[in-house]
Amino acid sequence: MEVVVLDSADAVAEYGAQRIIGLVKQNSAAVLGLATGRTPVALYKCLIRAYQQGDISFQDVITFNLDEYVGIGDDEPLSFSAFMRRELFNAIDINVENTHIPKCPEGENPFQVGEEYERSIELAGGIDLQLLGIGTNGHIGFNEPTSSLASRTRVKTLAGSTIHDNSLNTNKAGVSAELAVTMGIGTILDTRRVLLLATGDGKARAISAAVEGPVSSMCPASALQLHPKVTVVVDQAAASQLQLVDYYQHVHQQQAAVQTRFGQRAVDQPLY
Repeated sequence: MEVVVLDSADAVAEYGAQRIIGLVKQNSAAVLGLATGRTPVALYKCLIRAYQQGDISFQDVITFNLDEYVGIGDDEPLSFSAFMRRELFNAIDINVENTHIPKCPEGENPFQVGEEYERSIELAGGIDLQLLGIGTNGHIGFNEPTSSLASRTRVKTLAGSTIHDNSLNTNKAGVSAELAVTMGIGTILDTRRVLLLATGDGKARAISAAVEGPVSSMCPASALQLHPKVTVVVDQAAASQLQLVDYYQHVHQQQAAVQTRFGQRAVDQPLY
């Protein structure tokens, strides 16, 4: 697991964006796994800026979002579909037909959505890079503590802490804050590369458990220790409970030096 500790939340967003930009420049039809929430918004702004400056095109990129609430429509402002349009899709040249979200509006059977979503990912050739945030309880996607580490896309009951963190209005008519469709941990582990971003001291405990704790369903993000190509990018606050920060910074310096010498091959063969 590569751990990159940077000085600020803005630096985290820019670093993450450059990883995605580099991938898309290398493969214009890259398949990206995208996330919602507060953390990715700054990264999306960096991607929009790069597009507006003519540095990158998303015309052939395919995307799969991690999750969506059950019983919420596309046009509902609280939906992740609306979030993605508002924060990214409407500002870039992505083909809307290439964007996928595990939608389950009111009246549809949520238990069919998971299998169909898994098939769509498979037909796209799998996900090249999965962007993740992390919850204060260690969840990734909506895989709450005690989720199976082999789980696939499915319906999940949300933890109270997650509902609170997302500041979702549970009393709004037609919205179920208690249920969501989410990619499973096993689905995430099948992706070719994972990029997890976290900022602020509120995420410090979860980052410590995910990176340096035991692999356990009590911290779903700890399952990422089993993935061969994971990059965790954090600011100083989110890194404040890590024990091996000096080592992570040393590895990052060595990786940068090797990449300067050998180029993309060094990225594909990391030193962590």
